[in-house]
Amino acid sequence: MSSFVTAELADQPRSWQRAADLAATAAGLPEPGERVAVVGCGTSWFMAQAYAGLREASGAGETDAFTASELPGGREYDRVLALSRSGTTTEVLDVLAAATAPTTLITGVADSPAPALAGTAVVLDFADERSVVQTRFATTTLILLRAHLGEDVSGAIADAASAVSEPLPEGVADRTQFTFLGAGWTTGLAAEAALKMREAALAWSESYPAMDYRHGPIAITDEQSAVWMFGAAPDGLAEQVGATGGMWIHQDLDPLASLVQAQRLALELAVRRGLDPDAPRHLTRSVILRPQGASAASQSTASA
Repeated sequence: MSSFVTAELADQPRSWQRAADLAATAAGLPEPGERVAVVGCGTSWFMAQAYAGLREASGAGETDAFTASELPGGREYDRVLALSRSGTTTEVLDVLAAATAPTTLITGVADSPAPALAGTAVVLDFADERSVVQTRFATTTLILLRAHLGEDVSGAIADAASAVSEPLPEGVADRTQFTFLGAGWTTGLAAEAALKMREAALAWSESYPAMDYRHGPIAITDEQSAVWMFGAAPDGLAEQVGATGGMWIHQDLDPLASLVQAQRLALELAVRRGLDPDAPRHLTRSVILRPQGASAASQSTASA
């Protein structure tokens, strides 16, 4: 089945390389020592979580990640970094409009409302997407931020080239329940993988920090389950999953490239189920809760 998301997913190695090349000159990205809040919605929030974990682990500075509607008031930050593919998401626009700290936006659309509200905008138009389901833009944003932290992302890009072409783990598409696990920065990737399965394939999926999975959620795992680990696995966890009958997946790839494989699994299941992965039910490319230009006070309470 041909779809926009199929092409966008496959383009990720190219987009990642362009983002890596851009990282050294992109203006407004967080500097070492800054206290940073990173905000986004849905997929962008999960990328914010991953970046926050990476930035703190690298010693670059305290970094908090919030879904944009839940950014706490009264906290002092040196910079607010907003992630929005469309640049039209209501909650992100509200954060940019209200922020007192310097703001930076990473977006896919230069002429959207958000860049006008941000102090600095980094436009990844080469990674923008026509599909409702995000794949390329989200991972390209994280590669940009990883490279800006000083990480050599060449290995991740090489792994992505393998991830878009190599077969999926044998038998995984025949499972009916999917659990994704992470640790540290990869917890955000696990959450994003589970979201892709729900959005594109309407599949039963969940995510947890790997250590916490053993504190209850493992009870649901059985012979119909696949448990997919991003990053280093806790000792003994693979054996515990095996004892439940669940399928254990832990790939020898950069965790972000392993996420690409999870995206492909979601697409495969969508096709099997006769779903349109470009237009998942009940979803739109951007959640806009009021007409563009309306004030926050006039925001509708209806879902969008």
